Amino acid sequence: MAEPGFWDDQEAAQEVIGQVKSIKARVEPWQEAHERLQDLEAMGELLAEEEDPDLEKELQEGQRELERAIARLELASLLSEPEDKLGAVLTIHPGAGGTESQDWAEMLYRMYTRYLDQSDYEWDVIDYQPGEEAGIKDAVIEVKTAYAYGYLKAESGVHRLVRISPYDAQSRRHTSFASVFVTPSVDEDIEVEIDENDLRVDTYRASGAGGQHVNKTSSAVRITHIPTGIVVQSQAERSQHRNREKAMKVLRSRLYQLELEKRQKAQSELQKDQKKIEWGSQIRSYVMHPYTMVKDHRTEVETSSVQAVLDGDLDPFIEGFLAWLKSGEGRG
Repeated sequence: MAEPGFWDDQEAAQEVIGQVKSIKARVEPWQEAHERLQDLEAMGELLAEEEDPDLEKELQEGQRELERAIARLELASLLSEPEDKLGAVLTIHPGAGGTESQDWAEMLYRMYTRYLDQSDYEWDVIDYQPGEEAGIKDAVIEVKTAYAYGYLKAESGVHRLVRISPYDAQSRRHTSFASVFVTPSVDEDIEVEIDENDLRVDTYRASGAGGQHVNKTSSAVRITHIPTGIVVQSQAERSQHRNREKAMKVLRSRLYQLELEKRQKAQSELQKDQKKIEWGSQIRSYVMHPYTMVKDHRTEVETSSVQAVLDGDLDPFIEGFLAWLKSGEGRG
C-alpha cells in the first residue's frame, strides 16, 4: 500500500485494503495465540526451577485462556461465506403474549450481552425499548468485531421459553416466544445504494431510560424504506443526527442481507426468519419446568444447564450450528 501510485485507482485500492483487513482478522488471532503459548512455556520453565504459588496460578489461568482462544480459532475455521467476516446487527422482538414474552425478550437480551462480553466482542446498543410493565418491546445491538456475523447467524429464528411464570399469581406454566434476527453489519468497503427519495424519516421522543434528553426532545429517529417496507430506528444517542446515522447503518445491513439472499436465490430463508413468532416455528427451546433443558431443534445440540446458557454459554450451540451448515444438512 506504500507503493507509488497505489491510490491512483481508488476502487482497486479499497479492494486491496478490504482483502488485507480480512487476512489480518484471520492471521492475527493465530499469532496472538502463538505468543501466549510462548509466554506460558517460559512461565513453566521458571516454575520448574523454583516454586511460586502466584506464578503457578497465573500459568493455570493463562492455560485456560489459551484453551478458550484455540477453541474459538477452531470454530472460526468453519466460517467460509464471504459475509461471515463482517460484524453483525442483532435484533430481538417479543412474540404475542404481552408481559410474558417481553420479559423473555429481555432475558435473551441479557443472554446475548453476556455472551458478547465473555467473548470480548465490541458492541453497542442502537435501540432499546422497555416494556410497559416488564421486559422489552424491542432491542437492536450492533456488534463491531470482525466475524461476529459468522458466529451469531446461528441465533436467527424464534426462541421458545417454558417456565413457571413469575407474573402468574397461580404459578402456572407458561410458554413464551421471541424472535432474534441477525444481519451482516455493512462496513465502508461494501456499497449499498439507498435513494433518499425511498426513505420516510420520522422523529420522536425517546422512551427508554438513559439520560435527561429522554422525553424532552425529539432525538429518536425512525426510518422506513418504502420499496421494501423495512423499518429501523435508533434512540440510544442524545443527538438526532447520531441516531439517524445508527438507524441508516441498520438499514444498510438489512438491505445488504436482502441482496445476499437474492444472489443466493434464497429469498425463502428470509421468510422463514420473519414467520409468525409462535408454536412450531422455534429454532431452540429453553425449558425450565417440569425439567431443565435447552435444545436446538436444527442441530439436536442440547444441555440441561439452562442457567449457564442464559448466562451466555452459547458456544456449544454456535459450534453445532456451524458444523451442521458445513455438513450440508443446513443448506437448501
